[in-house]
Amino acid sequence: MTDDVHETEPAGDELDPAEVDPSEVRDELPDDLQPSAFVGPYVFPNNNRRRIPGYLYLFVAVACVVAWVVAADESVLVNDGFLFAGVVLAVVGAYQLVAGWDLDIDERDALVAATSAVGFPVGHASAQLGWRGLRSRPTWRILVYSAETPPTQRGLVLVDGVDGEVLEHFAEDNPEDWSDLES
Repeated sequence: MTDDVHETEPAGDELDPAEVDPSEVRDELPDDLQPSAFVGPYVFPNNNRRRIPGYLYLFVAVACVVAWVVAADESVLVNDGFLFAGVVLAVVGAYQLVAGWDLDIDERDALVAATSAVGFPVGHASAQLGWRGLRSRPTWRILVYSAETPPTQRGLVLVDGVDGEVLEHFAEDNPEDWSDLES
């Protein structure tokens, strides 16, 4: 029995970048995802896109029920599963239509509402879109800090994404210790 010795290539971190042929490099972002090419404000996708699959589910549900009505007695391929699938798809499709709210309030409008709710001038802020309730109503969660350096107050505001109503807000003195960041 002989031991075969195979040479292995060094791991990726051991390669000298000068020795690598650029045509062999495949691990890079496509041009449309390059962050340096991004220009302008980010537009958050509208929540009403949920309606598109909702209509598709309803279309397939109708097709399943029609197939069950027409061919259930004569076909070995169509059985009561088509009726069950049609009912389930109809329920899911109806939910998608009901939960497809129009997102009329963008993050800038939500920030304006949050600024008026907390009662102090806002410096840094962060917006996150979440959903609440069984019908998944879009809700902006806005975390705000006061405009001082370092910020002396902070707040959290929930703003409805459909009509801009401030649902809840909370503001307090900032308990974070920023002393090690002061120059």
